[in-house]
Amino acid sequence: MDKSDQKLVAALRQNARASISELALRLNLSRATVRARLDRLMTDEEILGFTVILKEDMADFPVRGVTLIEVEGKGDERIISRLRGFPEIQAIHSTNGRWDLIVEFGAETLSDLDKVLRQLRKIDGINASETNLYLATHRSNRAAELMKNKNGVTL
Repeated sequence: MDKSDQKLVAALRQNARASISELALRLNLSRATVRARLDRLMTDEEILGFTVILKEDMADFPVRGVTLIEVEGKGDERIISRLRGFPEIQAIHSTNGRWDLIVEFGAETLSDLDKVLRQLRKIDGINASETNLYLATHRSNRAAELMKNKNGVTL
């Protein structure tokens, strides 16, 4: 993917409904060039598809953040399985370093979050955890996460 392709993808991320004419004008390219690049990006599976994101999909919980989790031994899969059952947990990431898992969460209130954290800490195999609340979000690619299907492929 060259710079023009990257600019095209960036423009589509801002407005995936932009017409070929709008994209061509914005990128200072011909319509035929934009069409050919877009077709090639889709054929090469650089762009896997487009989707609709509803306003309600983007609604943020008032209380959001991450919990860092240290897992005892090799219990990652069992713990991940348990964590998937928490509706407040939006994403679970494995990582390296001191912490084994990073869990992104959202809750309606601090009291709701406290209940979730108390349940989380009771899971056998969680040695330690540390929770950090988000105070403000300055940039987010949350839409990309919402567009992943059940197999983890961005649509």
